[in-house]
This record gives sequence, structure tokens and C-alpha cells, in this order.
Amino acid sequence: MEKYDLLPRQLLYEGTLSDENFFEPEKICLTDILAIHNQDYWEKLSGLHLNRQEQLRSGFPHSEQLIERELVILGGSVQAAKYALEFGVAFNIAGGTHHAYADRAEGFCLLNDIAVTASHLLRNNLVTKVLVVDLDVHQGNGTAKIFENDSSVFTFSMHGEHNYPLRKEKSDLDVGLPDGILGEDYLKLVNRHLPELISRVQPDFIIYQSGVDILETDKLGRLGVSIADCKRRDELVLTLAHENNIPIMACMGGGYSKEIKYIVEAHANTYRLAKEIWE
Repeated sequence: MEKYDLLPRQLLYEGTLSDENFFEPEKICLTDILAIHNQDYWEKLSGLHLNRQEQLRSGFPHSEQLIERELVILGGSVQAAKYALEFGVAFNIAGGTHHAYADRAEGFCLLNDIAVTASHLLRNNLVTKVLVVDLDVHQGNGTAKIFENDSSVFTFSMHGEHNYPLRKEKSDLDVGLPDGILGEDYLKLVNRHLPELISRVQPDFIIYQSGVDILETDKLGRLGVSIADCKRRDELVLTLAHENNIPIMACMGGGYSKEIKYIVEAHANTYRLAKEIWE
């Protein structure tokens, strides 16, 4: 996607980040994939054996290049999580593939980088409790289903109630939003739920799906949140993580505004805030 090229260029151009702030991810290993995804599904996916209906459900015509891209995205999220453990905060400039299930692809998501990252941290005893904060406009249905019986991962999804997916899964906490909700009311809900969750769940790591498809300019979002209020959302999440000394890894998630400048600006705000808060 175009934003994956434009966003780092913007952050470098304005001086928010320098070259040394970026890392080049390696592909995820098979052990991490199979800790979450069924082997039969992985073999079909990697062997390019998904049928036409399965490819349509994923949103992509499949190719070797697409699978390679997915492996790099997953590797980027795992590496970013390890940097977050070291520095407090880190980002994957892609990722947020929360619609992928253990056994199938959905909604432009082939493999679930959020689930794979949480699993990697837990299996390697790097953390004991992960809180997934998914504020993309679409429910993190794949992530919710994967961890529905896993008490070491708490899934929180705040999403458009009448938006994709039509059939929702059950997260540990779901907050459905009405079409057209404005920024003030949206932010009240974030501020109502997230501090209480951090206090109750006591996570030692947060994975933040920071999709900007909540914007009023988004073609798919159907909400009424401004860029300024989207920035305030990120400020709330990042500040809570910092104040509670919880490492946080953010992946970018969705963004489908007709004009790319709105997507890049909203994503860039997340990085700008992290720099301000952790400096």
C-alpha cells in the first residue's frame, strides 16, 4: 500500500525520526506461524493452493510475493515487540492483520500478526499477560476467536457495530459504536474503558492496533472522528502505557480515506506522540 512508503518518508522529512530509528524486519519463522495457525491452512496458503472462494474471502489474488510480504509483516511485529520491551515503545509500520483466523484468511489479512506476536512473547516467557487494544473501526474478529479460551491474552475491540465483519466474534470486551459517532463521544468511551482495563487486567505488555479508518474521511469507516480526535485517541493509549510502565507495540491497521494525505497525517501523529511521550 502507498502509505507504507509515504509514512516513513514523511517522518524522516519532518525530522520526527531519523534513519537509526528504523529497522528492517526479517521474515517470521515457521515455529511462530504454527503456534497460531493450523498446519493444513499454512500449507495451502504457502503452496498457493487456496481456491478462488478462499482467495476472494482474503481480498487478495495470491502469489509468492504476497506470502513473502506477509511473512515480513509478521516478523516486523515480533521484532517491534522486542524493541518495545527494551525501549518502552516500538512500531510496525504495517501489520494489524486482525481478521486472519487460525485456519483461514479474511478481510485482507492472511496471517494474524497480533496473535503471532502475543504468542511469541508468551511462549518465550518474555511477558505473562498481554492486553490487545484494537481501535481499528473493524472488529478484530480473528484475534478474538484465536484467544477466546486463552486467559493470558485479553482482547479489547472498539469498532463500528454495523460495519464489517457482519458476524462478530466475542472479544473479552467489545464496544460497538454507532455509525456517525463524533470524536468527543468516541474519546469518552476510550477514556471510560481503557484505564479500568489496565487496572483490572494488569497486563505487562500492550499490543495496540491503531487503525485510522475511524476518520470521518474514511471510505469504509462510517464514523465521524476528526484527525485531531484520532490524535487524542492515540495520546490516551500511549500515555496510559507510559504512565503505567507497560511496554507497547503499535501496528498501523486500516486507513482508507480517499486522499492519502489524511491517512499519512493520522498515522504520523501516532509516531510524533510516541516521540514526545517517551523522550
